[in-house]
Amino acid sequence: MAITLVASSMVAAPKKDVRLKNPFMAEYKTKYKIPPFANIGYQHYLPAVEAGIEQQNQEIKDIIGNPAAPNFDNTVLALDNCGATLNRVSYVFYALSESDNTPEMQKLAEKISPMLTAQNDEIYMNDALFRRIKAVHDNAKSLGLTPVQARLTEKYYKRFVRNGALLSPEMKDSLKRINMRQASIELSFANNVMHEISSNVIFIDDASRLKGLPQQTIDDAAAEAVKRGQAGKWAFTARGATRLDVLTNADDRELRRQMYETYTNTASRGDQYDNSANINALIQLRKQKAQLLGFETFADYATDPVMAKTVKNAEDLLYQIFNPAAEKVKEEVADMQAYADAHGGNFKIAPWDYYYYAQKVKNERYNFSADEARPYFELNSVVKNGIFYLAKRLYGLTFTEMPGAPKYNPEVTVYDVTDSDGKHIAVFMTDYMPRETKAQGAWMSELCSEYNYNGVSERPIIYNVASLTPATADTPSLLTLDEVETVFHEFGHALHGMLTTAPFRGLSGTNVDRDLVEMPSQINEHWAYEPEILRNYARHYRTGEVIPQALLDKILESRKFNQGFVMTELVGAALLDIEWHKLNWCDNIDVRGFEQYVKRRIGMPQEVEFRYRSPYFKHIFDNDQYSCGYYTYLWSQVLEADAFERFREEGTLNTNVARDYRKYILEAGDTEDPMTLYRLFRGHDPNANALLRNHGLK
Repeated sequence: MAITLVASSMVAAPKKDVRLKNPFMAEYKTKYKIPPFANIGYQHYLPAVEAGIEQQNQEIKDIIGNPAAPNFDNTVLALDNCGATLNRVSYVFYALSESDNTPEMQKLAEKISPMLTAQNDEIYMNDALFRRIKAVHDNAKSLGLTPVQARLTEKYYKRFVRNGALLSPEMKDSLKRINMRQASIELSFANNVMHEISSNVIFIDDASRLKGLPQQTIDDAAAEAVKRGQAGKWAFTARGATRLDVLTNADDRELRRQMYETYTNTASRGDQYDNSANINALIQLRKQKAQLLGFETFADYATDPVMAKTVKNAEDLLYQIFNPAAEKVKEEVADMQAYADAHGGNFKIAPWDYYYYAQKVKNERYNFSADEARPYFELNSVVKNGIFYLAKRLYGLTFTEMPGAPKYNPEVTVYDVTDSDGKHIAVFMTDYMPRETKAQGAWMSELCSEYNYNGVSERPIIYNVASLTPATADTPSLLTLDEVETVFHEFGHALHGMLTTAPFRGLSGTNVDRDLVEMPSQINEHWAYEPEILRNYARHYRTGEVIPQALLDKILESRKFNQGFVMTELVGAALLDIEWHKLNWCDNIDVRGFEQYVKRRIGMPQEVEFRYRSPYFKHIFDNDQYSCGYYTYLWSQVLEADAFERFREEGTLNTNVARDYRKYILEAGDTEDPMTLYRLFRGHDPNANALLRNHGLK
């Protein structure tokens, strides 16, 4: 602790509270209340979390101690709005711990994550607070609650119950210990994956082994080698774009095998970063948690509060897709094997051959290579002439760059989003380039939630993060088709967050049932291939030439190609997730052995691996959000495929349909039962037929 001395008298001056200069400790003064990132240092997080917890605890005491009878405003709404300081620091902490997870952030996470877990437990196991929530819940009718107020009340009531509010004191203590231990292990799991992805590198010193790879991939690998002190070589990590480029294009079969095994063995090599023990511990803890709360398995606990309702319903849906997809794989493998045999391949197609030979068959069948299209998919155009143009056409939105706005990294771009009447709707941030400190994958989240009640209105701050193909010395960022879909996908989430008009924070934006949350993102992918949209953004990065019709036709014709593989690896991962969480025992399970058991049980083709093997399946093991919930991607695909049929029937850019979609899905948040909202938009219950047709499986 530093002490300031008055030189003339050598008397210690009064100690200043370091919290007074902490940016998190007061409402931000920036435009639209964007966090003042330039003023935020590592030293600010922990004091702000501590102060935020103190503040929130006092607010909880005030709710409990209120002498007035419990009602919506003094109890449910007060809880929904409490913890402003903790919210401010948590939003930024979680954003940077995923997108800029430096060693300093990792050390902070080791301290802060358990504190946030403990605080959550303190709130949702508080008997006195629960009694007030229960009183509002039980007397909703006599209190005259509106349907939306009743829904928020019901949501909090269930959250308390699912977090142990009805347990005995002894059982609550057990649940707290489980949650604390679980948070620590989940953090360890995530750190292991990030370390492995960034540190496991394939070095190549023979240029002949690079045959078939795009020049940009080769240049990136040379630059990576220089960065790692191996100038003159080529270094390949297992990060998404690099991995797929190697598996799809490398003529060197051994290089493909090396890449495949480097990735699929992530965090499972038996060293200090092996996640096997973490998985065993998490499954055990989740089983204990579920049984404390009255469920036989964690799978039962996870599916109970969402649209699926039961494990069986989730599995039934998955098998409707998995079985025809796995059958389709047989056809795809036969085609690849025939191609390999005809071109001198004296081997049986293996998993590391799948992408490569699928691309060869695709090129031969459609006379099309994905690399032909890449020059037309420049990132800046995909964003401004693609997703922003789409948002303007459908919803009347305008995105204006804010060059002077605060940002957490120089690579972030910030936009002011306005509606057709010029009114501010949201702040939107994009962060698309890979970094050593950025987690794998792509996601959307928020730095401020929406609120609109009793004359007070706050608009959200939403961001998209991804790790797309970076620019080189000679070319801008040129995207693969998969990366174009990723940009549209995450922007669908962003629209869900930006356009929300729900009155309360707990019901706004993406705070919906987990099996609905992926619908807006997945439906948005359809417009990536809509001819009018595609022609607007798909322009050659050098000449500005619109993508030729012949090439556009090839892209559209080939979209259903290889969908057996795509759906099998995805549905297989969802079934693996469910099988882990159906376990009611866990005693030093061999992770690889369990995965092989699941493969046999479900009939997984041997040429296909799960989209994510367990040791790096972050969706289900680095937090509870998608634990026994990865299936919701498929559930949402059924919803979005069926919903997009209305656009197809009435016009894919029909603004009347878009108005209904905005009203019932994008704006509504969780203000109504999601199936009710779906029916209001679509006119009937969803079915899987459209999904199967879209993927050429029916």
